[in-house]
Amino acid sequence: MPAHRWPRDSGSTLTSFRDELRRTLVPGGDPAEGPLPPLPPLPPLPPLLIAMTLVTGLVDAFSFLELGHVFVANMTGNVVFLAFALAGARGFSIGASATALAAFWIGTYVGGRLARHFGSHRGIMLSVATRVQSVFLLVAVIISLVSQRPLAAGSRYPLVVVLAVAMGMQNAMANRMGVTGLTTTVLTSAITGAAADAGFLLKNWPSSVRRYLSVVALFLGAVVGAVLVLPVNASISLIVALCLLIGVALVARRASQPDSPWKAA
Repeated sequence: MPAHRWPRDSGSTLTSFRDELRRTLVPGGDPAEGPLPPLPPLPPLPPLLIAMTLVTGLVDAFSFLELGHVFVANMTGNVVFLAFALAGARGFSIGASATALAAFWIGTYVGGRLARHFGSHRGIMLSVATRVQSVFLLVAVIISLVSQRPLAAGSRYPLVVVLAVAMGMQNAMANRMGVTGLTTTVLTSAITGAAADAGFLLKNWPSSVRRYLSVVALFLGAVVGAVLVLPVNASISLIVALCLLIGVALVARRASQPDSPWKAA
């Protein structure tokens, strides 16, 4: 059997991959995805959305490990968990899964309204949405800090509601942003797209860089969240997520002056 050979242009392909990675993490002022000079130090949309994907991992780690078998961002998982609960499987709650689904729907509705109102300027939309989302996350942090462990239903359900509303808003906002490969919450399509683009050769890798970064960011957020929830303190995971959100909101607000060149989605 002949030995496997890399494509002749594999060197230039890897260079393109590195260039795309750099442009995603440290963009050069694409007017469609961030401010042009004189604001070069401020990161435009891709790095901010990657930070919000980290938030998703942190928050879902908290919800799954601290609130029982329920997600507040990954609604596909909740649909499956609800089916398990209806079938009588142990460890799954009909009430928790249904509550998360309903609250997430409310969050996406609110986020959609905000997106339509501020949709003419994506920087302003991101700033406003993350500030509102931060308020919900702050409420969750307060509830978590004042609640006794293990959490009773009186604390668990309010946490599910406020967190699912917050993540629903984030999902609606990211969808409105329309940045390819960076949805911040739903990664099934990102993984599918990355695999489909990659094929069997390296030549299509650069087009999937953002999708790979989304998966890595969610994974790292979940790992950090689990480390904080299990041996440290569950509330710390939410506090870290809140700090990231506030940082995104501040950067987006600073970069969203009336003359900013950000384009509408």
